[in-house]
Amino acid sequence: MGVSVEANAVVYPARIKEVMAGSPAQKAGVRPGDQLLRVNGQAVTDILAYRHLLEQGRAILEVARTSHAPQPLFATPQDHHVLKPLQEAETFTFEVEWEDPGLEFEEVLFDGIKKCANKCDFCYIHQMPRGFRKSLYIMDDDYRLSFLYGSFVTLTNLTENDIQRILDENLSPLYVSVHTADNEVRRSMMKWWKLKVKDEAATDIRSMIERLESIDLYTQIVMLPGRNDGEVFDATLEYLASRPNVISVACVPVGLTDHRTNLAKVDTFTPEQARDVLRRAEKWRRRMLAERGTRFIFPSDEFYLLAGEPMPAEEEYEGFPMLENGVGMIRDFLNEALPELPQRIAPRKIILATGTLFAETLERAVEPLRAIEGLDLEVRAITNRTFGVATTVAGLLTGRCFRHAIEPGEADVLLVPPTTLRYGTELMLDDVSLSELSRELRMEVRSGGSTLAELTRVILEGVTASGPQFGYSAHAVKETRGQA
Repeated sequence: MGVSVEANAVVYPARIKEVMAGSPAQKAGVRPGDQLLRVNGQAVTDILAYRHLLEQGRAILEVARTSHAPQPLFATPQDHHVLKPLQEAETFTFEVEWEDPGLEFEEVLFDGIKKCANKCDFCYIHQMPRGFRKSLYIMDDDYRLSFLYGSFVTLTNLTENDIQRILDENLSPLYVSVHTADNEVRRSMMKWWKLKVKDEAATDIRSMIERLESIDLYTQIVMLPGRNDGEVFDATLEYLASRPNVISVACVPVGLTDHRTNLAKVDTFTPEQARDVLRRAEKWRRRMLAERGTRFIFPSDEFYLLAGEPMPAEEEYEGFPMLENGVGMIRDFLNEALPELPQRIAPRKIILATGTLFAETLERAVEPLRAIEGLDLEVRAITNRTFGVATTVAGLLTGRCFRHAIEPGEADVLLVPPTTLRYGTELMLDDVSLSELSRELRMEVRSGGSTLAELTRVILEGVTASGPQFGYSAHAVKETRGQA
């Protein structure tokens, strides 16, 4: 106790959030708010390195007593990662052997998030209006978050050490934003900063995919009309299909907002262009099903809606592994059978709010409920007042959008899409809560269902839905997964 930590020690202090009851850490006196400094004398960069060191068997954990302080006693400056003691701190160690110490940390990355090295023409963060919480503007591009949470990364900011670590620790699968296999087209779309690229070889997407041949890769293509569609799209699919470690390809249309001042001109897809994407994808889907036993290429729901084409059948989504990328959400929503419907209920008016893209589909889906006596059900397409009319997905609607579209007291209940809520909370993207909106609109405001059957149960039984499943939607800004 009472040891002063040296000022220039390389360390990544990990703030402890919880200490499990009865655990070795609790018995050693560790408290929430303390900071883990080292394991076996080594600085620990993230939760993966922490677990890896524990798997060696015997582990000595060094902890700084900071739980009594109003702020951490050790701060880690971004990009430097040098310990900066704010005052002398008590440190102590405890030992475990083949046992979980019982610690939960505030963050999974102790050395900070690896930032994006690109300036993509289609970057959603560059198109965001001001006024949101700071975390939504973080341009993360961190392979560790890709492994842990399935966020997409471009790989352009990897160092040789990063690549070697991925291979040595078998950090598989990873989720990679390929966009195109043509390196020149990719460079023109992504415009990476030379000063931010640590290893020029990492910008060669073909080389990276081949270097990571032992790592399963789930890939995505954010498509820009006239840039990486057409024959460029065909060539990309041909290359990706030739790589055994590429498991699948999700194709999503570029998402644009009205906040593009001083940004490159990017067009949206016309219905005919969307149909061309689907035709090309379907050709490869049939071929890959015959050759690999998987359809391999999965266009997002938006392409089918834009093209006016029906959604594929359930089996064509092969278990719905890419729901969070907007692939199969509508089919999954419609898939579950409706519960038995009553003939009548106590009179009530319910507004089902959704984005303009999904409104027509939802209108058709809830048609059977209109036969219920006493139920006045309205599907209302909400124009996005925050990001602009070009933003049509439901998941990017905010409290402001609902305030503009709904008159106070005009209904008994307003059901909002679960995708508008931050995971595990009742907060929307602009930090407006359901309870706050309920007070302002003088009606009950709740989350609707993630499936049509669940939505029906919410309508009929007045129960609260299970909550959001998909972050903020296909083109939403996600706090743990930035669009890459």
